[in-house]
Amino acid sequence: MESNSSVKDNKINKTVILFIATLATFLTPFMGTSLIIALPTIGNDLAVNAILLSWVTTGFFLASAMFAVPFGRIADIYGMKKIFTYGILILTISTLLAAISPSAEFLVITRVFQGVASAMIFVTALAIITSVFPPKERGKAIGMNIMASYIGLVLGPLLGGFLTQYLGWRSIFYFIVPLCLVVLALIFWKMKGEWAESKDEKLDYWGTLLYIIMLSLVLIGFSTITGTFGMVMVILGIIGFVGFVIWELRVEHPVLDVKLFFENKRFAFSNLATLITYIATFVVSFLLSLYLQYIKGLDPEIAGLFVVVQTFFMVVMSPFAGRLSDRFDPGKLASLGMAIISVGLLIFSFITKETSLYVIILGLAVVGIGIGIFSAPNTHAIMGSVKKKYFGVASATLSTMRLLGQTFGMGLILVIFAVYIGAVQFTPQNYPELLTSIQITFLISVILSVIAIFASLARNK
Repeated sequence: MESNSSVKDNKINKTVILFIATLATFLTPFMGTSLIIALPTIGNDLAVNAILLSWVTTGFFLASAMFAVPFGRIADIYGMKKIFTYGILILTISTLLAAISPSAEFLVITRVFQGVASAMIFVTALAIITSVFPPKERGKAIGMNIMASYIGLVLGPLLGGFLTQYLGWRSIFYFIVPLCLVVLALIFWKMKGEWAESKDEKLDYWGTLLYIIMLSLVLIGFSTITGTFGMVMVILGIIGFVGFVIWELRVEHPVLDVKLFFENKRFAFSNLATLITYIATFVVSFLLSLYLQYIKGLDPEIAGLFVVVQTFFMVVMSPFAGRLSDRFDPGKLASLGMAIISVGLLIFSFITKETSLYVIILGLAVVGIGIGIFSAPNTHAIMGSVKKKYFGVASATLSTMRLLGQTFGMGLILVIFAVYIGAVQFTPQNYPELLTSIQITFLISVILSVIAIFASLARNK
C-alpha cells in the first residue's frame, strides 16, 4: 500500500508538471499571435517589404507545421520530456536572438527556430499531462491546459499591441525570455521521469524528410508564384506530396498514418473541413492588423484590442458548443459553425477605407462565434470516428491540419501580395493596392469557407 507521504509527493509532482506544461502551452500560441499586431511597426523600423514582412509570421507557422508530426514521433520513440526540454531551450535562445535582430532576414530566421521549438513543445506538453494524470483527473488537467492555450491566443494580440505601443516590438521577445527560463528551471528541478510509448519502433527518416521538403517547396513557391521559379517550386511540392503519401502507405512505422484518410470517410472529411477552415480564418488577424494600422491609422495597442474580439467569442462559444456536441450530431453543429464563419468573412470582403469600426467589430464577433461553434464539435467528430487505439494518431493529425491551414493561409496572403503589391515596403502610395489585396483575400476565404461547409456535411453521408 502506498504511504500518505508518497501519495502527497505524487500529487505535488503532478501539480508541478501540470503547471510546467500549462505555462509552456501558453507560450506557443502567444508567440504565434503576439507579433501580428507588431508587424507594421517592424516593417517601418527594419524597412521591410510586404513579402518579407509576411515571412515574419509565415516562417514561424511553416516551421511549426513542418516539424510537428516528426517531433511527435521522435518524442514517442526517444522520450517526451527530452524533446519538451530541448524545445524550451531552443525557444529561449531563439527568442533572445529575435529581440536583438539587426535585420528583417535575421528576424525571419529566428522566427523559424521559434516555430521548430513551438512544435517540440505543443506535441509533448499535452502528451505528458495525459501520461501523468489518471483517467479520473485527466479531463480537468487537459481542460486547464487548453484554457492556457486560449489565454495565449487572447493575450497575444492584446499584450503584443500594448508592448509594441509603449516599449517597442522587441519588448515582446524580452517578455517571453524570463518565462522560458522559469519553465527550464522547473523542468530540471521538479519534473521527474520520462515518457516514451514507442521506444522499440524506428523513426521514418525518409518520410520525415519528404514531409519537410514538400511543405517547404509549396510555401516558398507561393511567395514567388508570379515567376517561373515559384511555379516550379509549387509543382515540385505537389510531386513531393504524392511521393510522401505513396511512401507512408508502404512503410511499417509511418511518420503520419495516411491510411486513415482512405479507410475512414468521416475522419477524412472532418480533417479536410479543419484544414480549409483554418486557411480561410487565419488570414483575418493578419490582414486586419495591417488594415487597422496602415489604412485606419490606429495605434498597435488599439488594433490589438480589436483583434481580441474574435478570440473572446471563440473562448465563450467553444465550451457551450462542446456540451451541445454531446447531445446533438457534432458534424451538423460544425457545419453550422462554418456557415456562420462564411457570413463573417463575407462582411470583410466588402471592406473599404470608409468602413465603420463597428462593422469590423461585428465581423470579428461573427467569425469568432462561428469558429467557437465549429471547433469543439469538429474535434468531437474526429476523435469519435476512430477506435481508441488511434486516439493519438487522430489528435496528431488534427493538430497537423490546423498548422497546415494556418501555414497555407499565410501562403494565400503571400500569393495575393506578390501579385498586387510586390516586394516593396508599405507606403501611403500603395495603400490602395493593400486594400485591394485584403478584399480579394477575404473573398477567396469566403469561397473556401463555403467549400468547408460541404466537406463538413459530407462526413455524415
